[in-house]
Amino acid sequence: MNLEKIVLKTEEKIQPVYNLLDKTAFKNHEKVLQAFNESQVTDYHLKGSTGYGYSDAGRTVIEKIFSIIFRTEAALVRGQITTGTHAIAVGLFGNLRPGDELLSVTGAPYDTLQEVIGIRGESPNSLKNWGVTYRQVDLTEDGQIDLDAVKKAISPKTKIVFIQRSRGYAWRNALRIQDIGSACKFVKEINPAIVIFVDNCYGELVEVQEPTEVGADLVAGSLIKNLGGGLAPTGGYLAGRESLIKNAAERLTAPGIGAAVGATSDWNRWFLQGVFLAPHVVCEALKGAVFTAALFEELGYDVLPKWNDYRSDLIQSIRLGSAETMVSFCEALQQASPIDSHVLPQPWDMPGYDCQVIMAGGTFVQGATIELSADGPIREPYAIYLQGGLSKDYVKIAAIKAARKITS
Repeated sequence: MNLEKIVLKTEEKIQPVYNLLDKTAFKNHEKVLQAFNESQVTDYHLKGSTGYGYSDAGRTVIEKIFSIIFRTEAALVRGQITTGTHAIAVGLFGNLRPGDELLSVTGAPYDTLQEVIGIRGESPNSLKNWGVTYRQVDLTEDGQIDLDAVKKAISPKTKIVFIQRSRGYAWRNALRIQDIGSACKFVKEINPAIVIFVDNCYGELVEVQEPTEVGADLVAGSLIKNLGGGLAPTGGYLAGRESLIKNAAERLTAPGIGAAVGATSDWNRWFLQGVFLAPHVVCEALKGAVFTAALFEELGYDVLPKWNDYRSDLIQSIRLGSAETMVSFCEALQQASPIDSHVLPQPWDMPGYDCQVIMAGGTFVQGATIELSADGPIREPYAIYLQGGLSKDYVKIAAIKAARKITS
């Protein structure tokens, strides 16, 4: 096998896809720049606050920018939100009450959220133990929302319909914005009072619209993924209707305090510069995913999405067939990282998961999947999930190194 020739062939055939990704990035950059211009960002907004963080002008302008990008009434963008799971939990606990029902229409949610809900684990602090019931509707065989089943599942108790946009650790494509929009319209026709909440992790700025532009009431995600642009050192966000954001803010801090507090230290500049660069960084990560898909498809591996498939999240899945190959792939990617390249990743019992997980990614910000990482649960179908990439060349180097290691 001549890997160099395969790489050249791969690069040549993917150029038309790169051109399409550039067009999307241009439109999203226009949207983000417009948000900055409308918000009249100045040097003063780059400064942070301490203590309670009262009257933090930078924090206020950041949340205005996010609400403009998402076309929503309000946003909550905070460094005190630690993960995407935390952001979603804040939104759920803030807007559900004992006796309400949460209905997931995209099957079982991502592993870490299952303990939040109470469908796995024994946490006394889950939604289940707080008196919130949960039901789910699985996706159809072709990975679409089963609208007929959703209609049957909605009950008078249903308060929130939950949609997971990305694939998580499932072997399926991410949901397209148009599919989310169709589901939102369908649910609202049944009961307009139902809150539609979208887990937007890995999907921000991949398409030219966001879920809140097609009917979703609330979205949430992490700033060490897409919207942090590789610069945000921590944080998460929620965007949506003002009443829903107010409830989430009071869950994050305390009733009566809500969004009025939250010191920003030196985060404001990183958050602002990160979201400004996010359309470009997301495009680079997507180009890296396209290259990786095309390369491993040439090598005979099953990949999802295919290199020329439409994409609505950053994640590239590769079915490697065994735990040993997963470990080898992650070792190679770690060796291609700028940080901790000498470390050998091993499967471990990661909190929030029901099996061992292998993770690789030598990132400047711990766990920042937008920089470049690969991970996966050590279970069937033994797939690795690669995401991020601050530059397409960085992803290319790592993908070639991983291909060489697992095929040698």
